[in-house]
Amino acid sequence: MVELTRKQREIERRTLEILRVARPILIAEGFQGLSMDRVASQMEYAKGTIYNHFPNKEEIVLALAVESMELRRNLFAQSASVVGPARIRMMALGAACEFFTQHCTDDFLVEQCIRNQSIWEKSSEQRQNLIRQCEGHCMGIVASIVRDAVFQNELVIPETLTAEELVFGFWAINYGSQILTYSSPSLPAIGINDPFNAIRVHCCTLLNGFAWQPIMMHSEYNEAMKQINETLQPKFWSLKEQQHTVN
Repeated sequence: MVELTRKQREIERRTLEILRVARPILIAEGFQGLSMDRVASQMEYAKGTIYNHFPNKEEIVLALAVESMELRRNLFAQSASVVGPARIRMMALGAACEFFTQHCTDDFLVEQCIRNQSIWEKSSEQRQNLIRQCEGHCMGIVASIVRDAVFQNELVIPETLTAEELVFGFWAINYGSQILTYSSPSLPAIGINDPFNAIRVHCCTLLNGFAWQPIMMHSEYNEAMKQINETLQPKFWSLKEQQHTVN
């Protein structure tokens, strides 16, 4: 491991301090409420000091998103380590997604900011590559479970799909549904009283549709998810606490 110089440690410390100040502003007031002037004022630094670390606020947002996506990756890695068939491990990833949405709402909100095209276009290629790496790490964890299921003869992937493209379907269901759950307070008014249960039913149906063994009834799926959560939730909370301690 390369030991940082005193100057490098100071730069790293100040960078983390900038992110700690910027995060609650972004979460509470959105991208429009975040400004380099405001961050500098709260830190009692000259604005030029902030620009020495980040050329614009878009770069700050992507740096915050990297932190949030790293937490998601850690949750995924923990889920993938569950003992059992590949299908159970895939369901454990669903439990990680539920936890991230329900209990890491600030991180979930920050993560969504990178989907804003204006923010993305004004950020550097270097920072964009960090985001791509984070997404690649998460995709790699999930796709490896799919490939393991194929290797164990528990799943046959249609010839028209790659492992990553099959994962994309589960990603679309989970991430898209969770965005709607987080951002749509009117769901009960239109007949959606338990969105997380609905997501589980759709995921179970999709897994069964691909004949991913073992085939499960919805009641069996929910019971398995209950057991998965009992095993993983303490570990998830620990990972979340570790991130807050570091950041």
